[in-house]
Amino acid sequence: MQDIIHQINETVEYIHSQTNHFHPLTGIVLGSGLGGLVKEIDVKFTIAYENIPHFPLSTVEGHSGKLIFGFLSEKPVVAMQGRFHFYEGYDIQKVVYPIRVMKYLGIEQLFLSNAAGGVNPDMEIGDIMIINDHINLLPTNPLIGRNIAEFGPRFPDMSDAYHQVTIDKAIEISKEAGYKILLGVYVAMSGPTFETPAEYKYVRIIGGDAVGMSTVPEVIIARHMGIPCFGISVITDLGVPGKIVEVTHEDVIKAASKAETKMTHIFKRLLA
Repeated sequence: MQDIIHQINETVEYIHSQTNHFHPLTGIVLGSGLGGLVKEIDVKFTIAYENIPHFPLSTVEGHSGKLIFGFLSEKPVVAMQGRFHFYEGYDIQKVVYPIRVMKYLGIEQLFLSNAAGGVNPDMEIGDIMIINDHINLLPTNPLIGRNIAEFGPRFPDMSDAYHQVTIDKAIEISKEAGYKILLGVYVAMSGPTFETPAEYKYVRIIGGDAVGMSTVPEVIIARHMGIPCFGISVITDLGVPGKIVEVTHEDVIKAASKAETKMTHIFKRLLA
């Protein structure tokens, strides 16, 4: 287990050598089709994942595979332009490895975004949902195995997985901007298939409002390490009876890109 700490230290040392020890206070994870937020960052350093020791590579269209360091709303941030997914074949520890690294770089909060299918009948394509809870339907948990006390406790509490104070601020920002306000539960499934109508129905029955293939493992690891989390789902397709249509990854990226400006506005205002 000390190997993982050694690897993280090697990764952090390399990143420091490439960024003059830039100290981000907020980590940002950008989902499918949502990498455009980087245009709003005053970028100081960019590192391709392929050059970072022990980093996996993003293999999915819409995830460019870069670690971005700079200022957003004049606050120091590190942004993942492209994340990793369990369905890519990575061990779950690899999927969450960047979150561990961000903690060692010094982040004090984590913002996450994803493209998701909406199962709440009140949703339309292009809506944004502030995540207030989640359900993990992945076939694993990133904390399975021997616990490393340096990272966090054996049994981390998840009653406040998403930081309520930040959620309240995001609601205020959304109201001021005139955005439709949706709060909901995000359900993580492994993918890479989009859900069947019966699966959409199941997600809704168990209390879900949106379903996707990411975010939950990252939040689990962040909370294990004591990092407050805030997450937004951009609704890119609908799993509501009567509104279910055949969907492609390209459709998801296109829909996410159109709604991205709302998410970017909320992130920028939260940081400001």
